[in-house]
Amino acid sequence: MSENADEVDSGAAEGAVAGGAAVQGSAAQGSAAQGSAAQGSAAEPVKPGSPAQAGSGAGVAAAAGGGGATATPATAPAAGGAHAGAAASAGPAAAGAGAGGPVGGGPAGAFDASAWQARQAQIQQQRARAAAPAAWAVRIRPAEAAPIRNATLIAALVAGIAAALLLGDGMGPGLLVAVLPAIAAAYFAARAAGRKARPWTVVWAVGCVALLVVPALRDSAWPATLAILSAVSLASLALHGVRTWPGVLFSPFGFVDSAVNGVGWAWTGLRSRSGGLSRDRWLPVAKAAAVALGLLVVFGTLFASADAAFADLLGDLTPEVSVGDGPVRILLFVLGAVLALAAARTTAAPLRWDRIRIAPGTARSRLEWALPLVVLNLLFAGFNAVQLAVLFGGYDKVLKSTGHRSYAEYAQQGFWQLLWATLLTLVVIALALRWAPRGGAGDRRFVRAVLGTLCALTLVVVASALRRMDFYVDAYGLTRLRVSVAAMELWLGLVLVLIMAAGVFGARWLPRAVAGSAAAAVLAFGLLSPDGMVAERNVTRFQQDAKIDLAYFQSLSADAAPALDRLPEPQRSCALRGINDDLAEAGDVPWYAMSLGEYRARKILRERPLKASYEDCSRLGTFGSRVEP
Repeated sequence: MSENADEVDSGAAEGAVAGGAAVQGSAAQGSAAQGSAAQGSAAEPVKPGSPAQAGSGAGVAAAAGGGGATATPATAPAAGGAHAGAAASAGPAAAGAGAGGPVGGGPAGAFDASAWQARQAQIQQQRARAAAPAAWAVRIRPAEAAPIRNATLIAALVAGIAAALLLGDGMGPGLLVAVLPAIAAAYFAARAAGRKARPWTVVWAVGCVALLVVPALRDSAWPATLAILSAVSLASLALHGVRTWPGVLFSPFGFVDSAVNGVGWAWTGLRSRSGGLSRDRWLPVAKAAAVALGLLVVFGTLFASADAAFADLLGDLTPEVSVGDGPVRILLFVLGAVLALAAARTTAAPLRWDRIRIAPGTARSRLEWALPLVVLNLLFAGFNAVQLAVLFGGYDKVLKSTGHRSYAEYAQQGFWQLLWATLLTLVVIALALRWAPRGGAGDRRFVRAVLGTLCALTLVVVASALRRMDFYVDAYGLTRLRVSVAAMELWLGLVLVLIMAAGVFGARWLPRAVAGSAAAAVLAFGLLSPDGMVAERNVTRFQQDAKIDLAYFQSLSADAAPALDRLPEPQRSCALRGINDDLAEAGDVPWYAMSLGEYRARKILRERPLKASYEDCSRLGTFGSRVEP
């Protein structure tokens, strides 16, 4: 009896030691089951009734203070093997402890394998949710694109070849020619996907092509760059077919996704065709292309040698490609083909940017919402009243009170502040609409009245800013910076008018209208030739008061040549000196890289060469630095 009791006590002690070690080990390690699950542990759940589970249960029970536990000689070996049982069930036991104590509805310390497995499933679900993409990213994903058609592949190939041949010497008409195959690739992809052109899609497409005309007309880089960026934005609107603010703002970024997926899309299409492309199908096409190329080379050479005029025409039309230009041409080919594939892939499976929903802010009460805006309206009204008083009261009183020598100085001081005031007003309107009261028709009328008043007062600020700029230009002349910020101010005024119209007719069309107005402003800016406007205004000013800044003309592009050609000598030669040097440094430029502005400047300088020397122009201050007042 005593021996049996000693054996039982010894087994219980060993079980207690094993169970206590398991519990302490799990606590010290911060729930070993969770750690092993997070690290992909190979420990398997222990089935109820197994020897290991029984040993673990005995050990845990003994550790919990179950002094009344008894054992028979038959169960002593199991109790004696509690070390192995506790070690085998350490993960599940720790999972039960980490979940808040014993798992299941059994006695204290009993292990429930089903509960432990449920816990592991919960951990896996949490891990999957953490690794899953954001909900908005899932919503905008497009449907699977249809297999790429042969026409799309050929158009992308032609776009790459056109880019390699026509864009290596610069931007000009060649850019528009190189983009046409990319447009064709997008059209073929749209037909294959069953997409139909909507009215806004046609508007965006026409606007894109019109903007690409600007680099063909203007030699100046800054309006041409603005036009190209705007054309890309309009192309993204046309290909994605968006209507909302998120769509208008984020659709250009869809080209990045389409550029990556477009290459894989084309590669999949090529691989699927290579398996079923027999020699009987591609060999006749290759033979026909080789014969056509040979005929062009033979007869083209004969005609060029027979007639010098035809030889000159053929030389002008044919792009010149040298071995040294190889890397650049290859890069242009890759870029042209990838961009064409991106346009086609976007058309076939566009990202659904319109599915992004921006939740409105918490609606405020009328008092809380309107009080800051009413105060701002009163401030705007006071400022506008002062402007009207200055306008009708004369400028002499203003100049005496402010200490300025001329109204131009007074006007220049406040233009930039008024421009920032206009921009910040648009931000205030956007935030006010987010937290506007939305209780019913009365709240809507109240919001329209408050914000409509703010827009109307801001339009007066816009007019005041433009009037200030006009005075400043009359006094000091027109520059690139002044014409660009004046154009910006005009566009902001147009946006305010659109916002006021949206308050009356609804705002569903407002995102597309704002985008269209921006593109139209960029197009008008490029067609009006800002460098030509700057030169024209300063030449007219010289004819009136004999004041001219020849140094500033050295930075103008060839677009300014027709206006500067009207100056008398030696001012004409000195004003055109910078343009003449730039064109001479560029050398001969092929037709597809020469803009209309550059062509006209070359013609003017060829027919009427410069007469004044560098020394004469230097005495007139042509090469000095311009310091604007």
